[in-house]
Amino acid sequence: MKPFLLTLPLLLSLSLSITAQEPQFIPHAAEATNQPYQPQALLPGGIVIPVFPPDSPYLNAERINEAEVYEMTERVPGRVRSIVNVHNPSIEIHRVEKNVNTGAVIILLAGGGHRRLVIGGESIDPVPYFFNYGINCVILRYRLRNDGYNAEKDAVDDTLQAIRLVRSLSAELDFDPNKIGLMGFSAGGEPSANAALSYQKFDAANNGSNDSLAGISSRPDFVGLIYTGPSALTKSPETVEIPRDVPPAFICSASYGDARHTVWSFDYYMAMLEKEVPNIEIHMYGNGWHGGGIKDRGGIPYGTWPDRFIDWFRDLGFLDKPGTPTKAAADIEAYLAK
Repeated sequence: MKPFLLTLPLLLSLSLSITAQEPQFIPHAAEATNQPYQPQALLPGGIVIPVFPPDSPYLNAERINEAEVYEMTERVPGRVRSIVNVHNPSIEIHRVEKNVNTGAVIILLAGGGHRRLVIGGESIDPVPYFFNYGINCVILRYRLRNDGYNAEKDAVDDTLQAIRLVRSLSAELDFDPNKIGLMGFSAGGEPSANAALSYQKFDAANNGSNDSLAGISSRPDFVGLIYTGPSALTKSPETVEIPRDVPPAFICSASYGDARHTVWSFDYYMAMLEKEVPNIEIHMYGNGWHGGGIKDRGGIPYGTWPDRFIDWFRDLGFLDKPGTPTKAAADIEAYLAK
């Protein structure tokens, strides 16, 4: 039998047919209608749910119908770089397979200086990374200062409501209701940190009989603050009453190359250290730069921060089987008993 040989004309025709192919499965924003905007999934299989009912007083009724705008990466067809014009905040749920499911859920908050959500590197990319550890992920699209919202109020409300909503779906989605927390990057660290400080007030204000999530706690079980922006502990620490059961936190930044965010990271860390809050871990890398998500950063130590997060997460029991009490919860209980 003669071997199959690719002739030059055949190679050329194959090359032409390949290069002529259009990229497939391109994410796109939905069209605006006269109904509340329905956000679209950024990744295959995503379950997208608005965090507030359409008649919620938290929403801007005059703008809730407006469509989001996707800003795409130029050289990578189909990759969403960022999103703007968010008026109907939403969660996008990505579950892991049953045989590896830890029940843990990370709600991801991208940064972008409150001008945009840099969703590609700081929400989309982490989903498959955490999938490998049996961690479910939820992408939160929160409202932006650039669209007329208050970053210290509206974005925090979106975050706390997202936690309640995810927790309410725990039984249906095989989530552990005691393993639901946040990971905020840069500006996304601001509502993450402030949510960890203000959940009690939010729950008290949203406990009426007309609230379908009344009685469901908005307390995050953990918080990841990745090259974070400032929190209330930076801007007005004298007004902040740190909850006694404030959640454990993992904090990281680069000392040189991102000094401003390092200072903001220490603002949060030092306030927790003063209170002797358990399981507050901080990693300050010698060199680096702002942004970058989970990239390895050319092999410098700062690129290993996701591994250090997993070490911390495992140590606190969040990677154990669903329903297993975590070390984090036990440590908080012991702390409260002092």
